[in-house]
Amino acid sequence: MTVLHSTFDLERTYPVPPERVFAAWADPAAKQRWFVSAGAHELDFRVGGRETVDGRTPAGGALNFTATYHDIVPGERIVFAGTLTGDGKLATVSTTTIELIPEGDGTRLVLTEQDTFLDGAEKPEWREQGTGDWLDRLGKELQP
Repeated sequence: MTVLHSTFDLERTYPVPPERVFAAWADPAAKQRWFVSAGAHELDFRVGGRETVDGRTPAGGALNFTATYHDIVPGERIVFAGTLTGDGKLATVSTTTIELIPEGDGTRLVLTEQDTFLDGAEKPEWREQGTGDWLDRLGKELQP
């Protein structure tokens, strides 16, 4: 049994104001378009609210992401804690902070994620790559 801790930061700049970036996180239909590549998605975007994604692993097993929102400042900040399970086995526990910083007419998004990876079920580089991929899809969602 192994435990691996990891922290990473990702930044993206989007050509829209922070309120629009924030809305893409808060609206369930918008978030489903850029965050969920396949599977069922539910979003209760409020402090204490939950988000779930039920999908499949590359091998076809059950994959579940569940998050609880702990801090939401409209247009500025989102903080949530999440778990990822594969076939019912806990793989990762994480805390993620999203900061939305006005930059000219656009927004600089800074994402900081702190992870605990359990028993080699997921690797830090996989998580960072996957998170970067959905931030890129968010950018496509926000194109004017």
